[in-house]
Amino acid sequence: MSFDYSKLWSLVRKEGINKTQLRDSIGISNDCLSKLSKNERVSMNTLAKLCKKFNCDIGDIVEYINEED
Repeated sequence: MSFDYSKLWSLVRKEGINKTQLRDSIGISNDCLSKLSKNERVSMNTLAKLCKKFNCDIGDIVEYINEED
């Protein structure tokens, strides 16, 4: 199971902020920001904060990648 947050980083660039500003604006930890940067799983609470920040749906910030064996 894999996730891709490329859409999130596009929104961050479009907003004109950096990752540290994003972290501070939604109140997440450095560990959580690191997980996002590495395309790792984060909590639904974190995804909800991101959706609220960018006024978007989850599909606008993350994509599920089906990795077949």
